[in-house]
Amino acid sequence: MLHINQQKLPRTVLSYLSFRMSGVATLQFIELSRQLPDIDLESQGFLTEVPFLREVPPHVQIELLAETWSKHVAEKPYEASLLDESVIYAACETASYIVQNNPELVPSLLSGGPLEAQIDVGQELAESLQKLHLNLANEGDFLLISQFMDMPPEECQEWKQRYGLEDADIEPMFDALARWNISPSVEQNLSGLFSPNEIRRMLPLLGVRAHDPAES
Repeated sequence: MLHINQQKLPRTVLSYLSFRMSGVATLQFIELSRQLPDIDLESQGFLTEVPFLREVPPHVQIELLAETWSKHVAEKPYEASLLDESVIYAACETASYIVQNNPELVPSLLSGGPLEAQIDVGQELAESLQKLHLNLANEGDFLLISQFMDMPPEECQEWKQRYGLEDADIEPMFDALARWNISPSVEQNLSGLFSPNEIRRMLPLLGVRAHDPAES
């Protein structure tokens, strides 16, 4: 389970909907790029909601989503990193936007998933998805990091101290920008968010070979 400042991210259908819709929508960008190789995938995917992470490739966004999801559903407690907080924020905002502006897409985004959620698609659901992250005890520091990039070093350090940010807190955000290759652990981390059949179909899109039980 994920904790943010000692507050647990609730394991509810809302968290599933947020992660699920954001993940499927981002996968659709990846599939579209395979069909139309000339399409520009920059600034695509759910993590574009976080300015600092806009350049993270969509397939890496799926891995980051899976890593945060796996912590969320684990019995072991995890303290959320700024990167986890970014993923939660972006997933909730993306899902809320889809429900509010493209409600006709919701059934297809949920179809075939491991959870059959009975929901009323409308304004109330959109607000509930957004409140999922707004009700958490984070301060949105991950939204400030992009501002540091254009600051002189001394001013940047002053801002970090003002907001209580250590270099170790920010490092995972920079690491995310440098990632490209996907770990085989993504297959396990996606469990519960996508069905086994969906995971097997998506692994080639992520450049990962499916686990063969015979090799265990």
